[in-house]
Amino acid sequence: MQELPTLPAFIAEHLAKPRSTALAERREGRTRSLSAADAQRTAAAVAHGLRARGIARGDRVAILAENSVDWLLADFGILFAGAVVVPMYATTAADQLAFILADSETKLVFAGGEAAAARLRAAVPNAPPIVVFDGTGDDGFDAFMRSAPAPVDEAAVLASYRDGIAVDDLAVLIYTSGTTGQPKGVMLSHRNLVSDVTSAFDSTTAGMQLGQTGLSVLPFAHIYEHTDALGYLYNGIVHYVTTPDRLLDDLRAVRPHYVAVVPRIFERLIAGIIGNARAAGGARKRLVPWAITVGTAYERATRDGGASAWLRAQHALASKLVLSKIPATLGLDRLVYFVSGSAPLHRDTALTLAAMGFTVLEGYGLTETSPVVTVNRPNDNALGTVGPAIGGVEVKIADDGEVLVKGPNVMLGYYHLPAAEQPFTADGWFQTGDIGTIDAHGHLMITDRKKELFKTSGGKWIAPARVETAIRRSIYVGQVLVYGNNRPHPAALAAPNWGLVRAKLELSDDMTTEAMATDPRVRELMLREMRKETSDLARFEHVERVAILPRDLTVEDGELSPTLKIKRRVVEQRYADLMAHAYD
Repeated sequence: MQELPTLPAFIAEHLAKPRSTALAERREGRTRSLSAADAQRTAAAVAHGLRARGIARGDRVAILAENSVDWLLADFGILFAGAVVVPMYATTAADQLAFILADSETKLVFAGGEAAAARLRAAVPNAPPIVVFDGTGDDGFDAFMRSAPAPVDEAAVLASYRDGIAVDDLAVLIYTSGTTGQPKGVMLSHRNLVSDVTSAFDSTTAGMQLGQTGLSVLPFAHIYEHTDALGYLYNGIVHYVTTPDRLLDDLRAVRPHYVAVVPRIFERLIAGIIGNARAAGGARKRLVPWAITVGTAYERATRDGGASAWLRAQHALASKLVLSKIPATLGLDRLVYFVSGSAPLHRDTALTLAAMGFTVLEGYGLTETSPVVTVNRPNDNALGTVGPAIGGVEVKIADDGEVLVKGPNVMLGYYHLPAAEQPFTADGWFQTGDIGTIDAHGHLMITDRKKELFKTSGGKWIAPARVETAIRRSIYVGQVLVYGNNRPHPAALAAPNWGLVRAKLELSDDMTTEAMATDPRVRELMLREMRKETSDLARFEHVERVAILPRDLTVEDGELSPTLKIKRRVVEQRYADLMAHAYD
């Protein structure tokens, strides 16, 4: 078997392939693009600048920024220099910034802008040197790259930077989001990441073609999108960069072939389509929701035994009038497929997207596995599962239902944690903490987090993620957390989709979300929706109580992770009284 390259060698190899556009980004409606040669040249300049600043092989260099082309160029340049990348979310809390920089012994930080640099200096008075992407002074990115002239034989110098690096050496030190305490540093080697990319993005199974376009929405500080970036590079995909707040405009401008997102974005997309139709009034108010309902029913029926003649006729009409027009309206007429990960995707949501003409390939992974463990494929897409294991990776289920993983993508371990606290079995299997099953065709199904299961007073175990995923099918539910340990039945803490609820109940535009949260009409609507969406679950999983949040949970307030997952422990502590009152 051929030995894998290190990341700097891998990146250099694929940037050496001529492409007029390799990286691009959209900012305020304007596009900035770089060729593969430009990206290689800029990443090399970053590497020379780092070495000129005294950064040596194995030193840690952090990136604190929102998504941008510069983020990727800094990442490539750090690796070219033989250093270790420490990605940090732009929204990382001050105390965690201080912890990560100290724990990782970071020697230099790339910051996204002056505001990020100022926040970093305030959080860490003795912060390491900071280079600002948008800076115009001596600490700016351009000035930094000009500080070290390119050597005459640049290829030889770059090779010398990585000389001595082994594929099992540390490449990326990425910290978990710290939902219950201090974040843990996940040590990912060159082998971990290159093996994961080459297996998960193998063109014969992923189906990607040179010159097609991928759009990055999720933060690069998350391993999901960090690996996607390497996967696009590996397949010669034109890589556009955006952020969720610009997504709809940029979809129309870029018309991507591939987009990797989290289920929450799909839920917002579907709710937005229906909400806009209802707001438009007239025939659209009823026609669009009807067409989506028919399309979803048709997709379910065709997979579960066959559609009736009446349903086929309805679907033909719904497709002609509405469904066939949705992709072009959204800028997704060239889309080959979405990839969904990071949280469970309900089968009904995937069916609704299929009704609109979209293929969704759900996968599964963790930061600790670089991240891809399993993923559905275009020619083997089993909705409701997260697919089979990628090449070289083994998955099995422990006696207690926990998913165990072994393969070249599994992390070196948690930084600074003793061996006794590392999540490995005696025979080397990584313990994911997730509960799942594997079907007869080798497709994995994740049912919940092992530590989040709770038991009702009637002795029934509840998997909250299963119930939450069902509830989020309602367009009126924005965010939801299911709870009820030692209670007779589960309850839900929820933030409504405020705009749709306001329109549905004809509430005043002046009514605040705090006032809406205490309005009995809102509570009744939410409870009715939850009862409807959980009616197809087991009786003991039906939600019978609801607590309404006074506002949306946010990343900025530490209640959501950067990929929009609810930080359960934080929210449970912050809203303990409100949750308890639901049972009054």
